[in-house]
Amino acid sequence: MDGVIYHGNRLLPGVKEFVDWLYRENKNFLFLTNSSSLSPREYQQKLARMGLEVDERHFYSSALATASFISSQSPGCSVYVIGDHGLMNALYDAGITINNVDPEYVVIGETENYSFEHVVKAINFVNKGAKLIGTNRDLVDPAETGVVPACGSLIAPIQAATGKKPYFVGKPNPLMMRTGLRLLGVHSADTIIIGDRMDTDMIAGIESGMDTALVLSGVTSREDIDKFPFRPRLVLNGVADIPPKD
Repeated sequence: MDGVIYHGNRLLPGVKEFVDWLYRENKNFLFLTNSSSLSPREYQQKLARMGLEVDERHFYSSALATASFISSQSPGCSVYVIGDHGLMNALYDAGITINNVDPEYVVIGETENYSFEHVVKAINFVNKGAKLIGTNRDLVDPAETGVVPACGSLIAPIQAATGKKPYFVGKPNPLMMRTGLRLLGVHSADTIIIGDRMDTDMIAGIESGMDTALVLSGVTSREDIDKFPFRPRLVLNGVADIPPKD
């Protein structure tokens, strides 16, 4: 959602009209976000504070996808987490416990509470056999003042120090895309993915057989598109370009 629907706590131009159009036209839609910081209810409340009313069922995050994946691999396991409460809550709800002694997994998500101590613990746990999981591979997230480091950047020191390659659950992992389609109850051929990232949103849509629309309201500029060997079908300034104008 960051870079497509809002920047920080500021709603982007035309978003309210776009969401009103989705409801008016009875479109099935889902905010499929790589951010793991907040729960669906908190995303709903965040948008409400910005004047946008969206039902809680329209949100699915990489935190939920990560918790679902780990639970399917090792039900009732324990993890060491560097992340915010959205990730913690998703793990708890999936029956996964937090373990700061001998976890089976080390899970990294977005957080402002990132410290040398956390990194040292994560490195030692991975070296002792814990499996390294990232909620997503994004390096940066857009913010009102520029960009902030995302999961891919936060997990990099742990990967470098251990030599262990993390498994990323969020976009463009097909796990996340298939779950989104299942929640919507639609086929990929009848779906369009709208996003601001070439290396996650657009490649995920292309590889999943969806239509693709890149918006330039986030981290990607028009000049960046030529750096990739694939292209979205549509390139728009923002979601305000989508509803037909009267």
